[in-house]
Amino acid sequence: MSHFDEAGAAVQAALDAGARYADARVMVCRTESMTARNGAVEDLGSDESAGLGVRALVGSSWGFYAVPDLSEPSARAAGRRAAQIAAASAQVAGPPVELVPSAPVVASWASDCKVDPLSVPLSDKGDLLVRATTVAKEAGADLAQAHYAVWDTHKWFVSSEGHRIDQHIRECGGGVTATAIGEGEVQRRSLPGQYGTRGWELVDELDLVGNAAQMAEQARALLTAPLCPAGETSLILGGSQLALQIHESVGHAIELDRILGWEAAFAGTSWLDLSKLGALRYGSDLMNITIDPTFPGALGSFGFDDEGTPAVKRHAVKDGIWVGVLAGRDSAAVAGLDYAGSVRSDGWSRLPMVRMTNVGLEPGPHTLDEIIAATDDGVFMDVNRSWSIDDRRLNFQFGCEIGYEVKNGKRGRMLRNPTYTGIGPKFWASMDMLSSETIAWGTPNCGKGQPGQVGHTGHPAAPARFTNVRVGVQG
Repeated sequence: MSHFDEAGAAVQAALDAGARYADARVMVCRTESMTARNGAVEDLGSDESAGLGVRALVGSSWGFYAVPDLSEPSARAAGRRAAQIAAASAQVAGPPVELVPSAPVVASWASDCKVDPLSVPLSDKGDLLVRATTVAKEAGADLAQAHYAVWDTHKWFVSSEGHRIDQHIRECGGGVTATAIGEGEVQRRSLPGQYGTRGWELVDELDLVGNAAQMAEQARALLTAPLCPAGETSLILGGSQLALQIHESVGHAIELDRILGWEAAFAGTSWLDLSKLGALRYGSDLMNITIDPTFPGALGSFGFDDEGTPAVKRHAVKDGIWVGVLAGRDSAAVAGLDYAGSVRSDGWSRLPMVRMTNVGLEPGPHTLDEIIAATDDGVFMDVNRSWSIDDRRLNFQFGCEIGYEVKNGKRGRMLRNPTYTGIGPKFWASMDMLSSETIAWGTPNCGKGQPGQVGHTGHPAAPARFTNVRVGVQG
C-alpha cells in the first residue's frame, strides 16, 4: 500500500501555510528480537509502528511535526503545524537557510533480501538460539547468551521540489557470547555481532551454533592467560575492533553538524576544522576512508537518504588527507560544499539529522598472515570490550576481549585484558600495513541527538597494523 498521497498532502499544507520548502516521510516499521540464555529463550519482543513526519522551512528556521495517524486530514494538519513552528522560530532572526541542490526524482529502492527475516518461524529462530547457548554451556561457559534482531522499514518520501521516493529496507543480524567466571576474574568472548541490510541468510552465515564452543573455550582459557604487557609496541587490530575504531575516531568526527557546532549530544563535537578540509593529514598514505551508502548488504546502505539525495560513494580521507564529510543539504550549504546525502532519522517521529552511512577503510595490499609474519614484536587484539573517547573524538582508550602475543612473525600465547590508547591523527598516521580481507561490520546502536535517536551504521574494515602504540595498563 502506497502512502504518497498522505505525504504529499502534508507537504502541500505546509506550503499553503507559508513554507518555502517542505518534505514529508511516511514510515511503517516492524521490529523483532529474541535473546536466549543458558539453553532457554529469555526475551522475545516485536513491535510495529506507522506515522508521518513533516519538515517545513520558513525564513531561517525549520519546523517539524509528526503524527501517528496516516489519514489525509491528519497529514494536512501536521503540515500546517510544521510551518507554524518554523514561522515561530524564524521570529528570532538567523542566517537564511539554504539547501544544496538535490535533483527531484521519482524512484523506488529495496535492499537485497533472499530470505525475509520475518517469514522465518519464531520456533526455528528460538531453536537456533537455544542450541547455540546449549553448546556454549557444554563447552565450559558459565553464562551463554545468543540473540538476533530484525528491522523491516517501508518509507515514502515526498518533497516540494518534486521528490517521490519509496524504499523498503530489511535489516537483521545476531551473535553469541560466552562468559567464564573464575577466582576474582570474569572473561567474555563473543562472536562479533554482525548486522546488515540483508535477509535471514546473514544470520545463517554467522553459524552461531558452530562458533559457540570456541567462544566458550576461549573465555575459559582467558581466565588463566597472562595479562597484556604494558608498553609501546606494534598493534595489530582485527577487523571487528578496527570497525569500532573507525566509528568512534573517524565517523563521528566527520559529521558536519558536529564540525559546525550544531550538535554535541552523546558524542560531543569534533576536532576537525573546516578550513583544513582538503589539506589536513588524518593518517598514513594507507588510510583511505569512504562514505559509501551503496555498499551491498552493509548496515548503513540505502538508495536515498531522508532528504531524497541519492546514495553516492565518496572519500572522507584520501591517501591520508581529509577530503570529505557526512553532510545534510542545509549544513553543506553553510560549509560551501556541493554535496549532501547523509541525513537519516530512526523513525517517523524524529527529525532527520546527519548520520553515518557506511564509513570504512578501502582494502589494503596485505593479508593478516603477511602482517603477522612481518611483525617481530607486537600484540594482536580483537572484539571490543570497553571504549572511551573524549568529546572532540581525539583521545581514546579501547579494551578488547582477546589478545595474542606476536613474536618473530608468529602469533603466540593468548593475552588477557588487552587495551590500547592513542590520539586520533597520530594513531592513524602509524598505520603501516592493511589487509585486503574487508568485512562491512554493522553497528545497530549508534546514539545521537536529543531526543535520542539510534542509528544503523556500517564500517568496512580489515586487519591492520599500527606502530609504536601504547598497550596494556601503564604502571
